[in-house]
Amino acid sequence: MIIPVSGGAPGLLGHLQEIREAGNVPLVGDPRWSQTHWDAMVAAATQAEIPEGTAWATLTSGSSGAPRIVLRTAESWSDSFTAVGGFLDAGHGENVALPAPPASSLTLFSLAHSLSGGPRPMLRVTPDADALHGTPQALRAVLDAGAPPRLRSALIGGSHLDPELRKRAEAAGIRVTAYYGAAELSFVACDEGDGLRPFPGVDVEIRNGELWARSAFTASGYAGAPGPLRRDGEWATVGDRAELVDGRLRLLGRADDAILSASATIVPEEVEAVLRSIPGVRDAIVFGLPRGPVGALVSALLELDDDAPVDVRSLAAARLATAHRPRRWFSGEIPRTASGKPARAAALRLVLAGEVQTLAC
Repeated sequence: MIIPVSGGAPGLLGHLQEIREAGNVPLVGDPRWSQTHWDAMVAAATQAEIPEGTAWATLTSGSSGAPRIVLRTAESWSDSFTAVGGFLDAGHGENVALPAPPASSLTLFSLAHSLSGGPRPMLRVTPDADALHGTPQALRAVLDAGAPPRLRSALIGGSHLDPELRKRAEAAGIRVTAYYGAAELSFVACDEGDGLRPFPGVDVEIRNGELWARSAFTASGYAGAPGPLRRDGEWATVGDRAELVDGRLRLLGRADDAILSASATIVPEEVEAVLRSIPGVRDAIVFGLPRGPVGALVSALLELDDDAPVDVRSLAAARLATAHRPRRWFSGEIPRTASGKPARAAALRLVLAGEVQTLAC
């Protein structure tokens, strides 16, 4: 059975081990959730029929809506432990910092790794950290605060890694491996500095613009509500769009994230990549703002450095096709999921509620 447990519970790692040794399946929740959200998750978990061999229950990021409960076997994670240990350059007795909450699949994976002899988990960054497993947001925070003296490697997932952030980390003596994955697929591709290539043990192919992966890392399915995971024999997809260029993956986002504006279809990730290339733009998230008969207006929420140029719009216009240029601009803190991944649906809600500033440039 699935046993829900709070990520803020004392002795969390030991509690997870006890649940697993009893033959049950832990599901870690976020102590910041409302009681209503907790009750809904507990109800979904306890009512679910789980396949034989299920060892872990994780949550999707919820970046585009409500999170789902994902079920997986022990092997679907443990088969990647050797590769992950190599990227982290850390093993038993060494420390891996995990800034994202334990409710995120990213952190829960590392807790499971620790229980199987992997590096010792630290749920906050301390001077004793030898490695970091987190999001670009977490890596930036570590560098801004001054990297711990022992920190030598970082495994970064959850969202786009800015090349300048990689350079900052490498200048501080930190070897960075970025990766693309999903709660349902686990690791799919990794980037050690020369582009995303298939993760060890993973085959990828593009079918009609959609990324499919074949590996031992795929989840078993969902508890309760269905999700985007689809299968075709040994192959699986969650609907992410991508293309292969010279053996490297170029991610184009989820098909259902596309913005339909007038007669054009705009992929938010393509616009975001251009906006992030503008000096002074720390991060960007692009979404469609509903607007009557035209469908939606391409809109952008930017996190800006203090030295951002005053002509962000004109710089963007020079780099983007007309249909892809944002028509509405906002500035402020980009909303993120518990793991630090940008939350597109939440950004739209903030704009509709008038809780972010119109960009005055």
